[in-house]
Amino acid sequence: QVQLVESGGGLVQAGGSLRLSCAASGRTFSTYATAWFRQAPGKGREYVAGISRGGTVGYADSVKGRFTASRDNAKNTVYLQMNSLKPEDTAVYYCATRPNAVLLDPSQYNSWGQGTQVTVSS
Repeated sequence: QVQLVESGGGLVQAGGSLRLSCAASGRTFSTYATAWFRQAPGKGREYVAGISRGGTVGYADSVKGRFTASRDNAKNTVYLQMNSLKPEDTAVYYCATRPNAVLLDPSQYNSWGQGTQVTVSS
């Protein structure tokens, strides 16, 4: 049984930074595609960044240049470093995994964490 646990969310002022973590048990991140999604109130779940099994990282245009996704295989943990945060980044952030390739469609992911709230004040 895979379990993903996110942490690191909080309240930050615009322009600030946060680092989210997602720790896995029952699954090795390096053998799965992993992605970060976010969901703002009243909106659908949105792709933010993804890490392939081989370690290639991709980003949504809205966060490119501000967010950095990474993976620590020894700790079986993935991270999302978020800099230059904007109020529109406010959302619940989730990590998710799936076999094979990173996809942008959240319905293609079969394992999800519980989410962590990020709130950016103006």
